[in-house]
Amino acid sequence: MELSKYSIEEIVVSAVKAEVDARDVYDLLAQRVRNAVLKDRLRFLAGEERKHQAYLESLYLDLVPDGDLHLPDVTPVPMPTVRIPDESVAISEVLSDAMAAETAAADFYSSFALKFDAGSEHREMLEYFAEMEKLHYDILKRERENAERFEDFDVEWGMMHVGP
Repeated sequence: MELSKYSIEEIVVSAVKAEVDARDVYDLLAQRVRNAVLKDRLRFLAGEERKHQAYLESLYLDLVPDGDLHLPDVTPVPMPTVRIPDESVAISEVLSDAMAAETAAADFYSSFALKFDAGSEHREMLEYFAEMEKLHYDILKRERENAERFEDFDVEWGMMHVGP
């Protein structure tokens, strides 16, 4: 992801906003799903996003000591978002959107890390975040595959049980 046209403050604010938005989506989905395993995985992902947010907020204070961290409605750096669907949207579709967002986040953190000197604490942490986002993608991919396999079981077919 090309970040050269953005200030460090815009990049950090965008990162915090993306983590907050992802956390909110995972929390909401965890409340809606009935599958206990998926619910736990979504809660885990929400917790991971909270940890990333905490680090990024401390990074902001380190890089912009006089700044006031205010999250805009839309981030300065364009980032994919996961729509918070109504209950009619298949969970597999939402998980696909989340996978795309996690892939973009991994790319974002890899690019952001390059803003810091090799071996610096911030660079290493952002590179770690990039790897974590890839792991989040893998978790979501497995859950999407399961959802695709089983979500049709809730479909009702008219006249299915009619017979002799």
